[in-house]
Amino acid sequence: MNIGVDAGALGMSNTAVASTKDVNSVYWNPAGLTHLKDHELGLMHASYFANIAQYDYIGYASPIDEESAWGISMIRFGVDDILNTTDLIDNQGNLDYNRISLFSTADYGFTFSYARKLPVQGLQYGVNAKVIRRIIGDFANSWGFGFDIGIQFEKNNWQFGLLLRDITTTYNPWNIDEEKYQKIADAVPGQNQELPETTEITLPKAQLGIAKKFLIQYDYSILAATNLNMRFTQTNDIINSELVSIDPALGLEFGYTDLVFLRAGVGNFQNVTQFDNSEKIGFQPNIGVGFKYKGIQVDYALTDLGNQSAALYSNIFSLKVDLGIFRK
Repeated sequence: MNIGVDAGALGMSNTAVASTKDVNSVYWNPAGLTHLKDHELGLMHASYFANIAQYDYIGYASPIDEESAWGISMIRFGVDDILNTTDLIDNQGNLDYNRISLFSTADYGFTFSYARKLPVQGLQYGVNAKVIRRIIGDFANSWGFGFDIGIQFEKNNWQFGLLLRDITTTYNPWNIDEEKYQKIADAVPGQNQELPETTEITLPKAQLGIAKKFLIQYDYSILAATNLNMRFTQTNDIINSELVSIDPALGLEFGYTDLVFLRAGVGNFQNVTQFDNSEKIGFQPNIGVGFKYKGIQVDYALTDLGNQSAALYSNIFSLKVDLGIFRK
């Protein structure tokens, strides 16, 4: 749930909290759903770790009336066709490859969003109710629940956004099949001797964003955006303390007649310790392009999503469709 969706936002280093205004607001800031004019559909696919893991997203959103909107989305991160060799050796000590089976491990995030404009002009809020489902074959599974709250405010072409993720803290209690666990408990002496913790806790996080769109001679536009991603614990972010750690991000989008877009961003600023124990500041640059025509938008981002097989960066594609074009 921390990776992000939409190649357009990823190309700008995830600086979408203040500027998001479409179906992908179900992830970046549900308050942005109030800008919807019609039904929208969003899709994205990405591969991790030399195509071993797959990351998929689908979102749908629609206005309810002139003041409110709703949306729903699903994210899946999974590794499929993993070999289960726990029964490879039969009771006689013989190897029996027919006893090998396949299983998948997958995480699902289901989000239900509602947004509404407030009486103050330019101010709106949104709420996400999240259901987290995690599955490791037949070995273990869990359910989790959480909430996000977001607001946006716009005045004089300046856009401000604040998203509080997992505001109530998200809990995932695990159900572990102890019989299956015992088959692997002694596979490596001295390891896996005790059952893992059965409750995962996701602590609250905050994202503060500012954006402004500049119009140049009608045909050209520049969207500048920045985010401050905050975690309430000490990490290796470049700004850190025992109270809060802050990871800044910057993004730019150059547009031509609302048809073609070029994007760039930089984020994930971290204090990195080298092998000689010296430290340097690491960061992640991203770039992207987008094309929009008659309600259909295709976006591409070159960004580090974990595919380390051939290069540091991954190719991400996403699709956004204004379903109103099918009624015209």
